[in-house]
Amino acid sequence: MLAASLMLMLASACARQTGWHNTVVTGLPTLAFDMTRANDGKPVTAADYRGKVTLLYFGYASCPDICPMTLANVGQVLRRIGGDASAVRVLFATVDPDRDTLPVLRQYVAAFGPQVDGLRGDPDALAALARRYRVAYSVRPGPDYEVTHSSGIYVFDRGGAARLLVSSLSTQDADVKGAAADLRRLVESNG
Repeated sequence: MLAASLMLMLASACARQTGWHNTVVTGLPTLAFDMTRANDGKPVTAADYRGKVTLLYFGYASCPDICPMTLANVGQVLRRIGGDASAVRVLFATVDPDRDTLPVLRQYVAAFGPQVDGLRGDPDALAALARRYRVAYSVRPGPDYEVTHSSGIYVFDRGGAARLLVSSLSTQDADVKGAAADLRRLVESNG
């Protein structure tokens, strides 16, 4: 009985070591979108990011807490993986295109590092992208309107296949180490 318990504990530990730290979402569609990149104003599609591990995050530049915290933690993840960060792109898709003009978005994402690209689309393109990955967001009309949105980050491999959902980077006690381990694993897999 003791031997069986030890074997079970060892097998469980090994499974954790080879498993992912974040949620596997391999059943979701491949990365696909048509939007405008804020840093140069050019139209881009998912094909422009093939060959890179790509993180997709929905947010907005005037977000008071969740977005800056999440992007700051993404920056920590990228620093933690060192040179492998050159194989990663972070896409920040605004859910507030009325306020997030290209100049506003460009300035906002620049604060979080060179791997972060701000994306802006028309309402239909944004809605299609959000639906594709089951992302919830809403904009309440009014003079000082409020925006709400999901805070997960979708991670796609170099071929654009959905691999992970990182839901742990929006707080101060974020699992930066686990997210970095997963990201490094994807970068090194060349998948």
